[in-house]
Amino acid sequence: MNDTIREMLEEIEEKKKKLREEIEKQEKHIDFEIRNGYVIFEKEVLARQRKNMKNLLAWFSEIPLLHLLSAPVVYAMIIPALFLDGMLFIYKQVVSRVFKFKFAKRSDYVVFDRQYLGYLNIIEKINCMYCAYFNGLVCYASAIASRTELHFCPIKHAKKVAYKHEFYDEFLSYGDGDEYQKKLKELRKNIEQ
Repeated sequence: MNDTIREMLEEIEEKKKKLREEIEKQEKHIDFEIRNGYVIFEKEVLARQRKNMKNLLAWFSEIPLLHLLSAPVVYAMIIPALFLDGMLFIYKQVVSRVFKFKFAKRSDYVVFDRQYLGYLNIIEKINCMYCAYFNGLVCYASAIASRTELHFCPIKHAKKVAYKHEFYDEFLSYGDGDEYQKKLKELRKNIEQ
């Protein structure tokens, strides 16, 4: 990777950081704190939220019948998700010990906190917990896979990919085999730090 590309990537990361800071500023008006992993709202805020909760009868009356009928298909995905979660645990335990590199923490990806929102009814809270688990798990799996790919095959694809994980831009160019072994060793050293 040449210096111009590296500088552009650094600029992009700086812009992403500024964007996150600006979004956080915008969301500061929502008053809560996190204590021992629990989200705590002030009583007045929680009371206002509860006023906006739709009761179950009203909620069910507005849901299209096809949405209700598709729920078993949606929720059946919990079975492969739980299997994937278990396999990721085993994979991470084995691979991290054998290859001596650190994987992402599951708790950084699978986050349950929407159940504290007073404006969600029980069904909406269950739906939110399901989505938080499933989407967090998929992102966690991607983080593990990206670290694995960085170690075993850090070569960009010839075709453009729709999603690039955090390490992809560091990968070696497709078809550039002149210094492959040397560059591969350098990349592996970088991830082991």
